[in-house]
Amino acid sequence: MPVLTTDAESETGIPKSLSNEPPSETMEEIEHTCPQPRLTLTAPAPFADESSCQCQAPHEKLTIAQARLGTPVDRPVRVYADGIFDLFHSGHARALMQAKTLFPNSYLLVGVCSDDLTHKFKGFTVMNEAERYEALRHCRYVDEVIRDAPWTLTPEFLEKHKIDFVAHDDIPYSSAGSDDVYKHIKEAGMFVPTQRTEGISTSDIITRIVRDYDVYARRNLQRGYTAKELNVSFINEKKYRFQNQVDKMKEKVKNVEERSKEFVNRVEEKSHDLIQKWEEKSREFIGNFLELFGPDGAWMFQERSSRMLQALSPKQSPVSSPTRSRSPSRSPSPTFSWLPNKTSPPSSPKAASASISSMSEGDEDEK
Repeated sequence: MPVLTTDAESETGIPKSLSNEPPSETMEEIEHTCPQPRLTLTAPAPFADESSCQCQAPHEKLTIAQARLGTPVDRPVRVYADGIFDLFHSGHARALMQAKTLFPNSYLLVGVCSDDLTHKFKGFTVMNEAERYEALRHCRYVDEVIRDAPWTLTPEFLEKHKIDFVAHDDIPYSSAGSDDVYKHIKEAGMFVPTQRTEGISTSDIITRIVRDYDVYARRNLQRGYTAKELNVSFINEKKYRFQNQVDKMKEKVKNVEERSKEFVNRVEEKSHDLIQKWEEKSREFIGNFLELFGPDGAWMFQERSSRMLQALSPKQSPVSSPTRSRSPSRSPSPTFSWLPNKTSPPSSPKAASASISSMSEGDEDEK
């Protein structure tokens, strides 16, 4: 939206166009030329000195309600978020995401404090300022990075970068002799709160490393770092290396045990299969044996043996029979002791042959 301005002002500081006298010069229209939010993510975000806002149009003060309605329509709402951003993590990224999505059309500027300021007011950092700048440039929510940002925001800094609102969590940040460095921003109605991410922070990450220092020292020694690079004494270096060797041996023993268990399991499975197959074959063999030599099969064998004996020694009538006194009431009935009993066949082929030989001897005696 074009903004009207005059070329000169009255001595009282009121523009001539608003005084009683008619303006001596015509008014000019000045359009906003503020940088627009990034639409593509094929390149990192620029630094502020590379793409500073050179817009000459005045930036009217906005309220939070107006910004949330999408006004102004001719320029984005410029939101500023600052911090140290050491060991850039998901908590940082989520805070910047909230700042970026506060309003429908936002341009997010992120200020990163230098090493000197950070070491003076907060403490030593893991990453240096150049590394922290680059980490912010590659965050998708950031449109512009301001290097060497001030610890406390001044009106001159806000005016220079045409900042509309400042985004940060609502917890009072006491530092540099102040109970809350954002107090004057809150009083001016330019502060928009964001929510912290619980369970993740730079201090938490450093605490994990310090707590498990020995583990990470052994890890880096194993990966090829020297004791000098890790600031480890000679005795601790030998201790860590010995512990690494012990861990390797434990791992080998564990692997051997696992492989042995797998081998035993395979052998048990195969033996179970073999036993099952043997049982099935045994049942089949016993069934076949019973079919041949079981109760029915033994009876059939006995019948066949008796038939063979009858064929070998057929029945013959005797030449003479002993004289016996006959009773008038009974008729003579000759008995033959040498006839085989059909109901009780010989138990074996040897017994059958023995009975046959005895019968033949009897016949010879009779002759």
